[in-house]
Amino acid sequence: MFTGIVEEVGRVASLASNCLTIRTHQLMDGLKSGDSIAVNGACLTVVAFGEDTFSVELSPETLRRTSIGALTVGAGVNLERPLAINDRLGGHIVQGHVDGTGRITSRKPEGDCVILRVGSPRRLIPYIVEKGFVAVDGISLTVVKKGASSFTLSVIPYTLENTNLKGKPVGDRVNLEVDIVAKYVESLLSR
Repeated sequence: MFTGIVEEVGRVASLASNCLTIRTHQLMDGLKSGDSIAVNGACLTVVAFGEDTFSVELSPETLRRTSIGALTVGAGVNLERPLAINDRLGGHIVQGHVDGTGRITSRKPEGDCVILRVGSPRRLIPYIVEKGFVAVDGISLTVVKKGASSFTLSVIPYTLENTNLKGKPVGDRVNLEVDIVAKYVESLLSR
């Protein structure tokens, strides 16, 4: 389980068909083989290390469901280690199970913040609510408004400076994870 609070923006060192290697500085301490780590919101398993890199394997499902296969060498990726039992839950409950991808359709300044509009697959829209949360590339963000096929987010300066959203232009794909509680409620009610 994760919180959607990004710890570091790592850089893609290499990407092969089933392996992603990421260069990082802060997260290497204590990281070991078999650990889970959220990479742009996708929960992946650490399988190898270098001096300042770690590698994760990519399943066909991960490549189908996320934007990870489209990354390029040098691209910034949001990194978060799993929540420890004795940590504060500073964001929201995020599983690292990406539901699909969306696209940034607009970026508009509003005071010190940036209003992002994200186009979403219609099948995810029922799980998105105003003032609820959605994880975008693993970042826990509060929804400002919801439309028929998109939603807006108000991103504060700290989040812009400390995540990969700073360099994401209009048109970029982002990983989306909606609230797991909403999905469970729907499943229970559909019985």
